[in-house]
Amino acid sequence: MPKTRPACRATGWMKKRSEGAGLVVLRVGWFSTGRGEGSRGLLDFVQTHIARGGLDATIDFVFSNRERGEAEGSDGFFQLVGDHGLSLETLSSSRFARSRAIPFAQVREEFDVRVMEMLAGYQPDICVLAGYMLIVGGAMCRNFPLLNLHPALPDGPIGTWQQVIWELIGTRAELTGAMVHLATEEVDRGPVVSHCTVPIAGPGFTPLWDALSGQDLREVKESAGENLPLFRLIREAEYGKEPYLLLETLRVISQGKVMVGGGAVLDPSGQAMALTGVMGINLDQEIALAMAQDGVEEGA
Repeated sequence: MPKTRPACRATGWMKKRSEGAGLVVLRVGWFSTGRGEGSRGLLDFVQTHIARGGLDATIDFVFSNRERGEAEGSDGFFQLVGDHGLSLETLSSSRFARSRAIPFAQVREEFDVRVMEMLAGYQPDICVLAGYMLIVGGAMCRNFPLLNLHPALPDGPIGTWQQVIWELIGTRAELTGAMVHLATEEVDRGPVVSHCTVPIAGPGFTPLWDALSGQDLREVKESAGENLPLFRLIREAEYGKEPYLLLETLRVISQGKVMVGGGAVLDPSGQAMALTGVMGINLDQEIALAMAQDGVEEGA
C-alpha cells in the first residue's frame, strides 16, 4: 500500500507562499490516456506556455493508463511527452484487467492503488485530468488534488462533450462554457474551481438555430449526427477556450487567488467557496487577455 499522505498537499505549498519563501513554483501532475489530438493539444499548450515563462509551474510527471504499443494515438502522445523532456509513467488499465480475467470496473480500486504506488516518489501540488478516460475512485481523489476539465458551466449538463452539446441544442440554450472542478466520486459534480462562458446565440448561430425550428431532434441526431452545423459550431466555440481555461486556472492557483485542498476550493481568506454560494472564479477576462496576447481571436 502507498504511504499515507496528507489530505491537502497544496496546503504546504500555500504555506510556503504565505511565508514568502521566494519563488515557489507550482508542481503539476498530469493524468491522460493520450488517445488523440485533444489530449496532445492540451499538454503541448500548457507545457509550451510554461517553457515560455508564462506560468510559474512545472509538470512533475505525466501518467497514462496505456502503455507503448497499445494504440497509435497514445504512442503519439508519449512521443510528445518525450519531446518536452517530461517524466512519463504508464500502466495499462486494459492489460491490468485482462491479467485478472475480470471487467475493469471490478479492479478499479486495485488499479488506483497500484497507480498511487507508482507515483509515490512525486509530490505534485495539484494534478490535472486531461483526457484521462477512467473514472477515478475515492482513494485516488483523496490522495491527489485532481482537477477535471468539463465542457459545461457549473450548473450545466453533465456527461461527455457530445451529450452536453445535444442537451444544449435540445433546450435551445443561449450560453454555455466550461469549468474546472475538483474530481470526486460524484462524476462532474465536484467543487468548482473556475469557469468561463461561451455565447452560442447571436450572429453566426441564429441561422443555424432557425434551421432546426420545427424539426424532431431525434431525427436530426439520426440523420446528421455530429455533422450538424450547429453541433459543430457549438463544439468549436467551447473547445477553443478549454486550453486557456486550464492555463488560467493553474495561474490563479499558482498566484494564491484560489486554493485547493482537503476536498474543497477556498478563497484567499481560506473560506470554502461552496459555503458562500460562489461556483468557482470566473476567468472570462483573464482568458480574453491571454488569447489576445497569443494573437487568437475569440470565437475563431
